[in-house]
Amino acid sequence: MSNSPKPRLVSLSHRKVPLTPFGCLWIPCSNRFVCLGTASGSGIPGTGIIGVYGTASGEIRDVLTIEKPRAFRCGTFGATSLQHRHLATGDFDGNLHIWNLETPEAPLYSAKAHQEIINCIDGVGGLGIGQGAPEIVTGSRDGYACTQWDRCVCAGYDNGDIKLFDLRNMEVRWERNVKSGVCCVEFDGKDTSLNKLVVTTLEGRVHVFDMQKFNTNKGLSCRSEKPYKFTAWTVRHLPQNRSIFVTSGGAGSLHLWKHGDSSTLFERTDHEREDKDSTSPTLLNSISLSSQPIGSLDWNTDKQGLCISASFDHKVHIVIVADQQGF
Repeated sequence: MSNSPKPRLVSLSHRKVPLTPFGCLWIPCSNRFVCLGTASGSGIPGTGIIGVYGTASGEIRDVLTIEKPRAFRCGTFGATSLQHRHLATGDFDGNLHIWNLETPEAPLYSAKAHQEIINCIDGVGGLGIGQGAPEIVTGSRDGYACTQWDRCVCAGYDNGDIKLFDLRNMEVRWERNVKSGVCCVEFDGKDTSLNKLVVTTLEGRVHVFDMQKFNTNKGLSCRSEKPYKFTAWTVRHLPQNRSIFVTSGGAGSLHLWKHGDSSTLFERTDHEREDKDSTSPTLLNSISLSSQPIGSLDWNTDKQGLCISASFDHKVHIVIVADQQGF
């Protein structure tokens, strides 16, 4: 048995921001991050804000504030190169834009992607503007995730439906209803074959689907946990270790998890039906950061265990996982 200390979530710093943040993202290969959303306080209602912040000596400092006519809902650096680091955003009017944060006066690319809100966005390719066409996936519903290896897109919907689309054969490979509105979906890795899919819902549940265990009658095996009394907002896997992931909740808390071994079998002790061959995630630790929902979070790809989160009380928190040998 390992004597390693249990991993801990430790808050390093936090600050209030002049916007209602719907997304927060680390800028690749830097100590800076962006928060995007809509103006709050003395700002003009409906104005889109991209705030760029830096970290130094344990403090969060202002770098740049960008204002645009439409409120931003989501963003990603997933479709750009490390050299360019262009930000793709989706707004409440269904517009997709790609920005150069060094010259943000006008977008590098614009498209009317949807007639309704773009709730989430992701990208693959990393080619950068001018070097080819990156692939960007947008969602007008509740959650999308994309894997470059299998060319699949998973979508989650208000009615609890989850659908896995096969982009090679242009068909729905698998679907299931989790009986509650889907807030976020994410595969455990984009550069590896499908292994786990995590889904968070409005009723506070976290569903883990084992992509390696498919039954023609039952579909994908699943294990469900309910760590939150209210909404489970989002999920993000640690880029350096696909078995570790973090979820955020409606009461302002983060939960750190570890995927179970795919060979582990279990039985439910209550009357709720569950697949016997699914894997159970282990809750490693949790931390309370706010009294308001944490609507977004992002891992740093350069510093393992460093995370940023944004809550609806207009605050951003920088958190790190201590005692990672306990993974």
